[in-house]
Amino acid sequence: MLAMIAFASNSLFCRLALKQTAIDPATFTFVRVFSGAVALWLVINTRRASLNDSGNWPSALALFVYAAGFSFAYVGLAAGTGALLLFGAVQATMILWGFHKGERLNVIQVLGLVIALVGLVVLVFPGLSAPPLVGSMLMLGAGVAWGIYSLRGKVARDAVAVTTGNFVRAALFALALSVSLISRAHVDFAGIGYAIISGAITSGLGYVIWYSALSGLKATSAAAVQLSVPVLAAAGGILLLGEAVTLRYVFASVAVLGGIALVIWERDPR
Repeated sequence: MLAMIAFASNSLFCRLALKQTAIDPATFTFVRVFSGAVALWLVINTRRASLNDSGNWPSALALFVYAAGFSFAYVGLAAGTGALLLFGAVQATMILWGFHKGERLNVIQVLGLVIALVGLVVLVFPGLSAPPLVGSMLMLGAGVAWGIYSLRGKVARDAVAVTTGNFVRAALFALALSVSLISRAHVDFAGIGYAIISGAITSGLGYVIWYSALSGLKATSAAAVQLSVPVLAAAGGILLLGEAVTLRYVFASVAVLGGIALVIWERDPR
């Protein structure tokens, strides 16, 4: 639950930066990832732990592809359409991998997943629009990359050290992207602020919590619980931005959270 709250907060900060400020996606991605790396490095130093053998390049590449794809896609996508494409790709990636590894859903769990997906569609429906091809491909790629990053985290022994190593490596990819697009760079102080908060707190520390939780979750369950992120993000809009509570939001929230409960609940074999 803590990880999902962090993800929902991260979604709000990213949307604020990319939709309401002038910061360019490459600069936002670099500042976000670099801030996460610095914050986690400080945590590692506080623990007096070593970064040796922490993280790996494949996970760092998946983290970078997710962060960059998300940033560039949201420039041209409506929030609702982006959420549907992103979480649809995450679900497909993680659930298919779970099936490949022998995980199976019973009838109740399949019903729960369908209910949760329907709830997600209802929640984001007002923001749905015909998506541009490039933005759609970028968001789908971001979803697949996040699914891969999550799956690779299931074997992490030290969530803090592994996440720190991945962020440090991903920051190098983000720096290369930012330098290659320097001619299009645009620094916006509000956007930089959102990127720092997103990277240092809701991404860096949130991903540590997520990696800590993954070892106790099946791939299918880990996929399903992430459908709660749009619901929590909408709740943040209600609590922090004064948005109205609508019947559609109540219905969608019950459907998504109830569906997730059916997926992760397992009958005691005794």
